[in-house]
This record gives sequence, structure tokens and C-alpha cells, in this order.
Amino acid sequence: MLIYLEKARELDWIVEETLQICRDLKHGLEDCYALLAPIDPGSTLVMSTHRNEKVKGTLTRVGTRIVKGHLHLQLRTIPAQTLSLSQSDVIHIQALDSLNAYLNQSIDLLSITLSKPQDARSLSSTLAILADSLSDSAALLKGPPLTDADPAWQTCSCPPYHFEPSPGPNLSFYLGLQESCIVLWLRALEPADAPVHFGTKLGLAIGTFRRLEHDEMDTVFRYNTMGSGAGGSKRGSARHTPEPRSSAADAESKDVQEVYVREKVRVESADPSLISLHSKLGFLSHMLGQARRNLSEVLSVDS
Repeated sequence: MLIYLEKARELDWIVEETLQICRDLKHGLEDCYALLAPIDPGSTLVMSTHRNEKVKGTLTRVGTRIVKGHLHLQLRTIPAQTLSLSQSDVIHIQALDSLNAYLNQSIDLLSITLSKPQDARSLSSTLAILADSLSDSAALLKGPPLTDADPAWQTCSCPPYHFEPSPGPNLSFYLGLQESCIVLWLRALEPADAPVHFGTKLGLAIGTFRRLEHDEMDTVFRYNTMGSGAGGSKRGSARHTPEPRSSAADAESKDVQEVYVREKVRVESADPSLISLHSKLGFLSHMLGQARRNLSEVLSVDS
């Protein structure tokens, strides 16, 4: 009987300690959420390529959106142009929208947990859900490996109408996250079925003309010019003409084109708020992990 009472007291104690940690976690997550709050004037990010002036300009992030932008482009395969973000449109960064949702859900979960009595096992289940949410949040900030291209550009590039003047369908403008930085990928595109002029063929044959070499030069991509829909890619040993798609597929995805990437440029800008957010999430994940281990140890002894 005494042993049972001792275990019960130990469980009550660890539950109370864990709930106090939950209060600290909630405050910490609210601080993280505030770093993504849409507060003017936002963060102005310099988006310029190093050692050359292929891309030069700035973007302004407010919350999870890019609300202002002015970029001068001097790519080798398309005419020089200056893009300004339309005053009537903003660009949502999908990873930040998802991160914002994860943080909001985590705060709501902790609010519910702290609003009513908890037993050790239900609290353990709640912390497991919270740990998954924090892990997913950190993964969004980290983004894909620096050595990998994000395939989402095929379906989630910014539609041309976001810019003044419109760059047309042959320029992909895609924003994402890598290592807590805002990253811009620009791709100059050409239709996969575009005819190759005789002069170009001759230049390629005798070596007086060379295509820009990059890791996507021989891949046919299915690119949605309006920034939504299904996409994919197929790789060949050399540039080739793709097989015709069915009329049903064309009807379903009229905005999807099969394209080659003629030129690709990546530009990144460190965002102090996102760097701070990643650091805070790491600390909170460590705190949560320790609380879960302590609770699990007491529960295993109890069982």
C-alpha cells in the first residue's frame, strides 16, 4: 500500500512538473509565432548574386508573405529586365504559411492541455504530438538539402501576373526556404518541342555555340505556368523531344507545359527573424525532449 501511494505521489509530481514545462513551452512558441507576425515595415532582404550582377535588388517580407520587390535581371539567355512586384498581389511563401499553421496548432494544443486536469499517459500522448509538430516546423525552416533542387518550382512558381511588367511564361520565379534563408530560384525556360534553328544546330555541331551547363539542362520538366497543378520530370541521356501527351491530359492541365531549363540562378538572403526562430525551436525541442524522457521513465517504473 505504501509503495502504491509513493508511486501515485511521484506520478502527481511529474505531471505537475511537466505541466509547468508546458507553460514555458507555450510562452516560447508564442515568441516564435510573434517572429512571423505580419508587422510593418517587415524585413527587407537583399537579393543579389555574388561576383556578378545577374540578379540585383530587394524583397520585403511581412509575416509569411513577400509584399514588395524590385529586381533587376541580367541573365544570359533572356533579355535584361526589371521586375517589380505588383501592388495588387503578394507572394505567399508556402513553407512559412505551413510553419505558421504548425505554430498556431501547437499553441492551441498547449492551451487545451493547460485548461483541464491531465493524467500522465494522456499528457505523454500530447507531448508526442507536440514533438512531431516542432520537428516538422524545424524541417520547414531547414528546407531541402543545399545540394538538391526543390521540385516544387514546377507547380508553385509565382504566376506572371504578380509582376509589373509580366515576365511571361518562360521565366520561373520560385521562392522557398533553405537553412533559415529566403531563397529565390530563377529559371529561364524553353518549350521542349520548340524547333531548333539551323544556325543553332550548326553551332552545336562544330562547337561555336554551347548551351549553359547545369544539373537540369537535359531534363524535361512539366511546368505549370500559373503556379498550380501537377508536375513532374523525366531525365534522358541527352536533350530529346518528349512523347506527345494524351488529349485528356492536355484538357486537364492546359497550363502545364513540357520545358527545358536553359539557365538557372539561385540567390539567397539570410533572414534574421527566421534564424532566431530556428534557434528558439531548437531550444524548445530540447526542453520538450527532456520532459518526455522524464515522464516516460516514471511511467515505465509505474507499469
